[in-house]
Amino acid sequence: MPAITNKTLETLKYDLVREGLVSYEVVEQAQEIANARSINIGQALIDSGFITEDQLIKFLETKLHTPFVNLDDYEPDKKCLKYISFTDARRYKIIPLFKIENTLTVAMSDPRNLFAIDKIMESAECEIDPVLANEDSILNKIDEYYKIDVSVGNISTGFNGGYDWQEELHKEDLSDNHIQKIIRAILKQAILEDIHEVIFQGDDEGLGVNFKKQGEMLNKGYIPSVLISSFIAKLKTVSELDSSVSEVPQLGKLCFKVDDIYVMASVSTFPTIMGERIFLKIYKPPKTLDKIVTSKQDLSEIRNSLNIPGIILVCGSSLSGKTHVIYSLLQEAAKTTSKNIMTLESIAKYELSGVNQCEFNENVGFNMDKATRFITFQNPDIIYLEGIKSKASFDYFSSLVYDGKTIIMEFLANNMEDLRNKMAFSDFDTLKSIITTMIFIHSKNSIEVFDKNNLQKYLG
Repeated sequence: MPAITNKTLETLKYDLVREGLVSYEVVEQAQEIANARSINIGQALIDSGFITEDQLIKFLETKLHTPFVNLDDYEPDKKCLKYISFTDARRYKIIPLFKIENTLTVAMSDPRNLFAIDKIMESAECEIDPVLANEDSILNKIDEYYKIDVSVGNISTGFNGGYDWQEELHKEDLSDNHIQKIIRAILKQAILEDIHEVIFQGDDEGLGVNFKKQGEMLNKGYIPSVLISSFIAKLKTVSELDSSVSEVPQLGKLCFKVDDIYVMASVSTFPTIMGERIFLKIYKPPKTLDKIVTSKQDLSEIRNSLNIPGIILVCGSSLSGKTHVIYSLLQEAAKTTSKNIMTLESIAKYELSGVNQCEFNENVGFNMDKATRFITFQNPDIIYLEGIKSKASFDYFSSLVYDGKTIIMEFLANNMEDLRNKMAFSDFDTLKSIITTMIFIHSKNSIEVFDKNNLQKYLG
């Protein structure tokens, strides 16, 4: 069944009624089933016997003016993989099939995603001809065809007592992918030790591999000098960075699998007198909101705040999991509403279906300043903003609340007392007055939710 985005389905589902394929009541019933099971409404219609897969495929081909391609028995041209990065392929659920002259034919789960088409046209520097394909089959083909080139492989976290990445380093392995195995081993040890930040920095002994935990740097060994250049080049390559550039900072991302679950890490490089320092931050997939907030009353409060203008403030200390909770909020909003949801981020930490995630790109001048000047033209209903720190930015995004927007912000505070002291400054008076809900993360297992009334009493 060709799965397309919720946004596209919203524009097409009543065309099924107009075409006489199903009744209005059936569409509404299928929508409820889809929401309850977190599946595509088309899949819900098929599973419930309201329509056949062939009927739905023919309907989509006609309405989207795009042919359907069954990828199960199709072999994409490997030479065309270079036109679309692994990250973009996964994010937009798109894979190149073949190229004739200046036109690249791509399989997409949503041919109406013009943002994705424009992005691919820009990076591939050619025309794009989309065809419709099943979302699962696209993802399977991406895994099959891209894994050799950019993946660090699948990490298994079965019983590995006392695992040490240096065992991989010291193996007499002369194969071309030995460096790749070392990267995988370091990531595996980080995952096993529940580490979210890995820092590679040079000193007299080589390239230090450091894990950061509870604010402390723990050295876990060294990449020997003879392997440093190869190691950094491979790490940059799998992170979709330019391995030939070392004089300026770069920001990329690394996607890999842990027990068949996709995990993303942001990768930041920075030139120093001891060579490049590389900072890697690991983000695990978000849980559903009800797994994080177990109180039914608190869940109801949060869900209500996603549907009204105001600010949802997510607070906690560094590495407390603010981003994880925010992604769960965005996931909940996409699942339970049909609103236009947009994010402004340095790096998209996880691909969220139904959310328009926007990454800054300093290379072309797309930064927070430009994003804030143009985002209102996209008429978003819900906006997530990463790392707002200046008063001007706070004031600007606070003003959007009066235009009916729901703003999700994060705020650094080590504890409730720290929050109260910071919010005592007059700079935050406007912000405090329009907060509808605050979520404070005390620890992984302790999250507190404040409604508007309780928050005002607490903060004053």
